[in-house]
Amino acid sequence: MNTEGLYTSLPPALEVRTSDTDGRGVYSKYFRKPGDVLISVKPHIAALSNEHLEDYCSSCFAPKPSNGSLRRCTGCKVLHYCDAKCQNVDWAFHRRECAAIQKWISSSSEKFGPASIPGDAIRCLGRISWRKQKLGQDSVWAKIDALQSHRTSISKDPNSYDSQTYTQLAHAIVRFLGLNSPQELAEYGMHNAADLVDLVSRFTTNTFTITTPSLAPLGACVSPCVALLNHSCDPSAVVVFPRVGSKEEEPLMQVIALKPIQPGEQILTAYIDTTLPSEKRQRILQDTYHFTCKCRLCSPPSHCPPDLREVMWCPKKCGGMCPLPTEENSLVRCNRCKAPVRDTDAVLDAVRVGEEALNKAEALQFSNPPKAIQLTTNLIPILVSAGAVPSSYPLLALSRLNASLLIARLPSTDPNVEEVLSPEVQSSAGFSESKITPDQAQEALDDAIRAATRASTGLTQILVDGHPMRGIALAELGKLLAVDEPKPTHLQEAGSLLSSQPPAAGTPFILNPRIKSSPPYPPSGPARLKLAYETLIRARQELMIGFGSGKNEGGQAGKQVRQLAVDIEKELMVWKDGLKMALQDQPRVAK
Repeated sequence: MNTEGLYTSLPPALEVRTSDTDGRGVYSKYFRKPGDVLISVKPHIAALSNEHLEDYCSSCFAPKPSNGSLRRCTGCKVLHYCDAKCQNVDWAFHRRECAAIQKWISSSSEKFGPASIPGDAIRCLGRISWRKQKLGQDSVWAKIDALQSHRTSISKDPNSYDSQTYTQLAHAIVRFLGLNSPQELAEYGMHNAADLVDLVSRFTTNTFTITTPSLAPLGACVSPCVALLNHSCDPSAVVVFPRVGSKEEEPLMQVIALKPIQPGEQILTAYIDTTLPSEKRQRILQDTYHFTCKCRLCSPPSHCPPDLREVMWCPKKCGGMCPLPTEENSLVRCNRCKAPVRDTDAVLDAVRVGEEALNKAEALQFSNPPKAIQLTTNLIPILVSAGAVPSSYPLLALSRLNASLLIARLPSTDPNVEEVLSPEVQSSAGFSESKITPDQAQEALDDAIRAATRASTGLTQILVDGHPMRGIALAELGKLLAVDEPKPTHLQEAGSLLSSQPPAAGTPFILNPRIKSSPPYPPSGPARLKLAYETLIRARQELMIGFGSGKNEGGQAGKQVRQLAVDIEKELMVWKDGLKMALQDQPRVAK
């Protein structure tokens, strides 16, 4: 198979080599520092997930304007675009797709009732096939045929998950292309069922998830150039979509260095979520990519400390850590004082119940958010009391889900918007009133800040400095700390009986004299604002690596964080100037 075109699409600073252990891989010719952009390309093919088709442009993947709307395709009435220019750019791909979507919806409604829309994987495969048919096997689209296929590794059991997934996708793409006989496959460079399975396998093995600047998934894409990179659970680079290109370049896909990369060193990215413990990572890699990872994290030397994804605090509280006990190995000791974990059954039960709650909460997070919040909120303290560290599984996964759920359900900070609680939320939270009071809004905000702090702490323990997940988690925390407090605890209403002095004219709040020391976390008032500023500065430092330094400036997320930090700095200066003037205006005590 000709792979020359695939290699020449790489930047000149990179080269492809083949080794006995890793096979084909991409290596750097020069030294690269963290934050350097190694590859910057537009994916060959990209498609939005169904749930985002109305809110994002199907060409440049920009979100719908807050005060505007997107233009809907008048043919399929499914895809939306920023304007006529974006629609024209995408028309080369959407021309055949438009009619296919209409036919799919029509046939679905006739057979199954409510119309369905083909998913992003099917639409991606359709776009690939139509471009290959139009431009031929000698075109740039033939590069996709040079990608790795794992057809021969698929289970022969027709009831296996692998077999069923590939069979369903193969049948769906045949239906989407409108094929009626095996002979019609030849028009798309496929001559038998094996070729069709190869196409599906190459897609599932080499596809990437397109994300927003905050790392929320948007859809799927294929880039043969980026797909050349091999995997490591301890990667030296990361694939991101920082939104730093022109409209014509977006969705721009970049590979960013996370660690110093020496000349001749292989560039490695992570195919999966590396916050998971080793056993789960290996299972996902084997099921999806059909290989076993042997990186430093998966096969550590004997002298290495325990992996923070799978540890608990020392029961003697010496500051050391113990591996989490398992059914196979329940005899574990602290790596510092060698104290054994005696009540291993309680730890095993906490981990088991925590994982069950995580699975349930993930299944309910969209259909029943209050129940998902209840599950995660109740299980986190159980795991903490069992000794789990913030980065351990499933505590970190529960913390991240809990934080995202609490943030999504925060009341509006707009004073012109009156929020009311649904009967379901009132029942689950034990509220007797439907309107949200300032006390409840403050409690909800503080809970979200504590949850975001817990999640950020866990990610910081196990991910390398500058990892985009760390940067985004810190940015989210900084933004929460910067939100105006509905009921600040460091202030009280003017004229209250607690006040020891009359308020100044026109002053609605005064300092609460009962607070003699720092309040519990999170702090209130200027202390909270100062912490927000410090957190955002840390976040920008991380984002300047994870989303690229130099012209990237940390991507769209980094630029937004910088602007928010500047605004908070101005607010802090105003507060300091006001306090200074107030102190100068106070009468001096006579000696």
